[in-house]
Amino acid sequence: MSPDRAPLRPRVTSEIGRLREVVVHRPGLELRRLTPANKDGLLFDELVWVGKAQEEHDGFAATLEAEGVHVRRFADLLRSALADEEVRRELIDGIATADTCGSELVDRVRGHLVDLPVSELVTHLTGGLTVAEVPGAGDGFVGGVLGSAAFLLPPLPNMVFTRDPSAWVGGGVILSPMHKTARQAERRLWQTVYTHHPDFAARAPTWYGGDDRDYAPATVEGGDVLVLSPECVAVGLSERTHPIAVENLAAELFAAGACAWVLAIDLPKARQTMHLDTVMTVVDADAMVLWPRVPQLCTAYRIEPGDRPATPARAGARMRVTEQPDLVRALADGLGVDHLRVVGTGEDEVASDREQWDDGNNTLALRPGVVVAYERNVDTNRRLSEAGIEVLEIESFELPRGRGGPRCMSCPVVRDAVEPAAPLTQAPR
Repeated sequence: MSPDRAPLRPRVTSEIGRLREVVVHRPGLELRRLTPANKDGLLFDELVWVGKAQEEHDGFAATLEAEGVHVRRFADLLRSALADEEVRRELIDGIATADTCGSELVDRVRGHLVDLPVSELVTHLTGGLTVAEVPGAGDGFVGGVLGSAAFLLPPLPNMVFTRDPSAWVGGGVILSPMHKTARQAERRLWQTVYTHHPDFAARAPTWYGGDDRDYAPATVEGGDVLVLSPECVAVGLSERTHPIAVENLAAELFAAGACAWVLAIDLPKARQTMHLDTVMTVVDADAMVLWPRVPQLCTAYRIEPGDRPATPARAGARMRVTEQPDLVRALADGLGVDHLRVVGTGEDEVASDREQWDDGNNTLALRPGVVVAYERNVDTNRRLSEAGIEVLEIESFELPRGRGGPRCMSCPVVRDAVEPAAPLTQAPR
C-alpha cells in the first residue's frame, strides 16, 4: 500500500455507486500471440491491431482517471505480489508442471521463469511462453515434436476483460472458476494478487472459487454477476455460469449476510448472450439499458434462504425458489425501486441486435446517471442521453473483437454506498 493512501477497504454494494477504485489490464503480448489458427480457441472473433487496442484502452483508463477513479493496472499489482521470491516460486511451480511442459522440460521452464526479471515474468505469465523462448527447450522430445512456436504457458488475451475472473460483492470477492479452457489460468494470477499484494492480503473473504480445485461443471464468471443493491445480487445462468454454481454461491452469500436474495436470470446459451452484462447493465438508481429481446427470451427466479431442513449432506436450510412472471418487475425489486426505467438497445430490431452484439448494453457506471460506453453504439447512446443519462464515449475499433465492453474491461473494487430508495409501494414478489 502506498504510504500516502488510506488502507484499501474493498466494498461493492451496487452497480452505480460512485466508483473509487478499479482494476484494469492494459493488453500487451497476449494479443500479439493471436493468429488465424488459434483465435477461435482463444475466444476472439478476429485478429487485433494491438497498438490501436492499447491506444483505445489507454483512452478508457484516462476517462476513468479524469472522473476521479483510482485506476489500478493488473500487471502492476501482480508485479508487487511477485516481489517476494517465495511467492514467485510458488506461482511458477503451480503453473509450470509436468502436465503442461513434460517431465524432462518442467525444471528447465521453472528455472528460466525464476531467473527472469519480475516485469518480464509478468509479461510472460499473461502473454504466454513458447518453446523458442526457453533456452534449450527445443532439444528434447516435447519441444522437438511441438516445435519452436508451441506454447509451454498459454497466452491469456482475455485478461483485458478483468470483470470475469474477479467480481466483488459487498465486502467479499468471487474468484471465478472459468468455463472456457482459454481463461482458466487467469484465476491463479488473481489469487496471487489477492493473497500476496499488501493492499489486498487478508482484507476480504472469498465467496466462491478461493481454492485450486476443479469446480466444473459449477463454473461462474463475473460478467454474469450484477450487484443490484445491498439486498439483491442478479446472476445470469449463461453458457459460462452453471445453475449449480449459482445455488452454491447463493448459499455462501446468504450464510455471510452479503445479500438477502438472488435473482437468477436464465439466458440463451449462445456467444451473443455469453454473460448477463451483454444484455443489461444498470445506468441509474432506477434505470437499466436492456436488450429488448430479453423479457421474451429469459426466465427469472427469485432465490431466498429457506426455513425447511436441508439434506443430511449439507447443513443449513433449503432455499425458496420462485419463478418471476415479470422480469422487469423483478429487476425493479432488486434495485429497490417502485418503477424501472428501461432504455432499449438501438431504435429498431435490426439496430438493437447489431448494437447488442457490439456491447451496447455493456456500460460501466461511474456514478448514478453517468456511464462509459463504446462510441460505436450510436443509437443506444442517443437513447441513453435522451433518458437523462450522461454517456462518456470511448473509441471502440479494436477492443470489441473479444466481445466485451467497458463493464467487461473493469473490476470495480470500491464503490460508494448509494442512498436507499424510497420504500416500495408494492411488496417484492
